[in-house]
Amino acid sequence: MTSDPAYEAVSKAKRQEESGNPKGAVQTLEDYLRTDPHNNKVRLELARIIIYKLNDLDYGMMQLDAILDIDPENADALAASATVLSKYKKHNKETQEKLDHLMKVRPDANTYDLYAKFLKFQKGDFKAAAEMYRKAIELEPTRYEFHQNYSVLLLNDLKDYQAAKEELEVMLSMKPNDPKVKMAYDRLLREKFDKQGNPRKSRFGLFRRP
Repeated sequence: MTSDPAYEAVSKAKRQEESGNPKGAVQTLEDYLRTDPHNNKVRLELARIIIYKLNDLDYGMMQLDAILDIDPENADALAASATVLSKYKKHNKETQEKLDHLMKVRPDANTYDLYAKFLKFQKGDFKAAAEMYRKAIELEPTRYEFHQNYSVLLLNDLKDYQAAKEELEVMLSMKPNDPKVKMAYDRLLREKFDKQGNPRKSRFGLFRRP
């Protein structure tokens, strides 16, 4: 059976990472990439460890940029880059460019969800974020976290209580024993709907995250 040096390097790096030696994992992957510098899967793993285990944003982004220089359509690198950059408002323009590119390359549910988070937290465009969440849910209706993210946006930002009620009902159908969701749903009915189940105006404040 022929060995796969790239697979072996990544496997060794993961063992080192799991044992609390991220620097050793980085060294293992860097050593391998000297022999195979265009292996984007290995470089993507290197970038992940550098960014999330060594907290070295600049060096990690260098690795992602190197991948995109070789393969501008690499969806995994685009998503990873956009995820990191979206945490900083100063990178909003670059983040949006990455997300727009990713949307063309891989318009899947995860991409819509990622774009929605960016629009909500960094752009404050709640209506556009809601549209992105709806598209994510349309593609993968059983993904609980999409319904959760959307319900929080509806409750806290858009104040669309009828739609929020429907989303919470979907969440309860998925996790009927979740006390936090049940509490949020009961509170919503109590404070935002009358006894006939019709929405009403309210003086109450924001809802907590389900």
